[in-house]
Amino acid sequence: MKFDWAQNWPMFLEAFGETLYIVGAALGMGGAFGLVMGVVLFVTRKGGLLSSGWVFTALNVLVNFVRPIPFIIFLTAMGPVTIALTGTRIGTEAFIVPAAFMTAFGTSRIVEQNLVALDPGIIEAARSMGASPLRIILTVIIPEALAPLILGYTFIFIAVVDMSALAGMVAGGGLGHFALTYGYQRFDWGVTYLTVLVIVALVQVVQFFGNYLARKVLRR
Repeated sequence: MKFDWAQNWPMFLEAFGETLYIVGAALGMGGAFGLVMGVVLFVTRKGGLLSSGWVFTALNVLVNFVRPIPFIIFLTAMGPVTIALTGTRIGTEAFIVPAAFMTAFGTSRIVEQNLVALDPGIIEAARSMGASPLRIILTVIIPEALAPLILGYTFIFIAVVDMSALAGMVAGGGLGHFALTYGYQRFDWGVTYLTVLVIVALVQVVQFFGNYLARKVLRR
């Protein structure tokens, strides 16, 4: 069966909108929590700004525990949490819950790795001037690492787009579900290829924009 674009074009647009919604919500919430966790990992490590062995160890173990879990398994394992937060385990909102959690844990490690690369002398200079830990974090640590953080979040965006392809597993819609239902299952490879091209184009635009912003920050 061939896909009738004249009749089903609105469905494609709806699927594209669902993907943007999923990615935006998961990246917005997960990216924010991931930034906080990454900063906490950085400042509580040995010799850090707020060195705390038990805090660092607990959070480090948690991040290392969650990150290797394949997302399809994590999606099902998060069922009770998803139901508690949304009242259901199916639908777009239900899919966003595990996607945001996985995004947060993935982002935390990328943030930590970028912050570790900072020159310790910059932080020590701020401490010697009497700046509070919060002030150092907000005005020294994050601004100094802003360019690599932008690139890191660009990478996370691409990973979230990959995750969004599984939204159909919980009736969450999106381009992945669209390609599977109207392309693969109906042997209409044109639909599948077009969906792939749209996803690739979306990723390329975001990657270009991320690279542009990072360059602008480096030239400050």
